[in-house]
Amino acid sequence: MAQEFFDRAYKTTEQKDVKSLYKDWAETYEEDVIGHGYASPARCAAALSKFLTPKDAPIFDFACGTGLSGLALSKVGFTVIDGADISPEMLQTAKARGIYRDLTLAEPDAPPSILPGDYAAITAIGAISPGAAPAIYLDHLIRRLAPGGLIAFSYNDHTLADARYTDQLASQLSSGAVRELFQEEGDHLSELGSKSIVYVLEKI
Repeated sequence: MAQEFFDRAYKTTEQKDVKSLYKDWAETYEEDVIGHGYASPARCAAALSKFLTPKDAPIFDFACGTGLSGLALSKVGFTVIDGADISPEMLQTAKARGIYRDLTLAEPDAPPSILPGDYAAITAIGAISPGAAPAIYLDHLIRRLAPGGLIAFSYNDHTLADARYTDQLASQLSSGAVRELFQEEGDHLSELGSKSIVYVLEKI
């Protein structure tokens, strides 16, 4: 069953279908990804903690899902975390963790309704990829940072193989809108042999 959801995620592109996917997957999502060695949340949180020193700096956890990303941020000491996701079913699990200050139900195809300066950092852990948010969301999130703000995110193997995502990242870097502070390849779903690259960018 887990493999069916993984396969479905990597083939899903329309946001209405993404919402349906995670509604169907919500009940077993954590069991499935943790059981397959989901490492990207901890890696992203550790990378962000190298550059975001105040542990009470506010963080916006984009596409937070069931809150595994928030849990990873909490484990490295961050204390002020807000989240948003398009799946009400997954947000119920995230809320039950007691980690998030605020959780918002997001609308598919609608950029987050936050303003530059609201957050010191934004995380998008496994969130900008096929089966999740389109490539343009990297631009949307960067626009919602003030100068000096950070974005920590991961691109898995499927994302890195899709030029829409890698071109968007290259465009952001070449435009001078951001500078790269950190890049590291490592495990994503280790039991499947899947890798991801974790990035931390700073808004210029």
